[in-house]
Amino acid sequence: MQSLGTLEELPQEYRDNLTDLNLVPLWPSMRALLPYKVPSRNTQTLNWRYESVRPLLMEAGELTPMEKAERRVLVLANPGHGLTNMQATPSIYLGLQLILPGETAPNHRHTPNAVRIIVEGEGAYTTVDGEPCRMERGDLILTPSGKWHEHHHEGEGPIVWLDVLDLPLIYRLEGSWAIEGEPQPNSRARDRSFAEYSAAGVVPNIGFKRESTDSPLLRYPWSRTRACLTEMAEHYAEGLLRISYVNPETGTSLFPSIGFGAIMLRPGETALLPRRTTACVFHAVEGAGTLQVDAGEALSWQARDTLSAPGYSEIVLTNASDSEPAFFITADEEPLHQYLGIF
Repeated sequence: MQSLGTLEELPQEYRDNLTDLNLVPLWPSMRALLPYKVPSRNTQTLNWRYESVRPLLMEAGELTPMEKAERRVLVLANPGHGLTNMQATPSIYLGLQLILPGETAPNHRHTPNAVRIIVEGEGAYTTVDGEPCRMERGDLILTPSGKWHEHHHEGEGPIVWLDVLDLPLIYRLEGSWAIEGEPQPNSRARDRSFAEYSAAGVVPNIGFKRESTDSPLLRYPWSRTRACLTEMAEHYAEGLLRISYVNPETGTSLFPSIGFGAIMLRPGETALLPRRTTACVFHAVEGAGTLQVDAGEALSWQARDTLSAPGYSEIVLTNASDSEPAFFITADEEPLHQYLGIF
């Protein structure tokens, strides 16, 4: 590999002249920007253990009322990217959001795309452009870019969900903003999108007209995802059990920036995931086991934990139970990598 010149080899006067004109020589930084074969990766392998985070989240509920928070969230920040940058991967933001009984997180909309993965609690719903989406453990609730959304909790006990946004990407594109709105009228018992897209391969045919390229399905119930994976396991005795969440009309990713999926590990199974260019987030819905990256230290995990792993890595997932399956919901940047031609 060719050795390139360093910044220190340049005369100080020359460097000062470059700085005065807002210029930077490329060659001293060439290897950092274009390393050979494998890129530099800041995403660290990490487990945000829910049992450790939850007490601090509940304390936030005592310390900060909703009117002073708007969104009461603890951000899952990967230290490899710098905690203040509030990102889990290069373009994915994660946060655990808490709403207490009787609270409402006010109506707003913003440019980043968002998904809510329900972690704990019952009796809450998110209203998305007038559609009330019930929130149950493991469900995915979509709030695509620009859609009004507010959160209500009419049940007992706290409700917690994992926010997954493309906020770091939109922020660095200088396109991140939000506006507040009036509370949305709620005249339905549940969201129309689920009524119209409650069965795979079936679409509505009554006054049907699409007005958006966003996924028409706003709520993806965990019960159906789990049933799909369990049914697959009945037919495939071997091989990775992995599915993708897609727009039911087009088969494309829910968002152009983040891809979502789910993985099932059979009882006692150890699965080697195919190497991929994109970093990945794993939210454990059920079970317990370990995650290992590139033969490094194996991180133990249990239900409700959230883990991160860098791209270009060999990832091994293990189910510690010999009698029960384990399940993950995943998020990664595959759609973005596909679009850019680097996947």
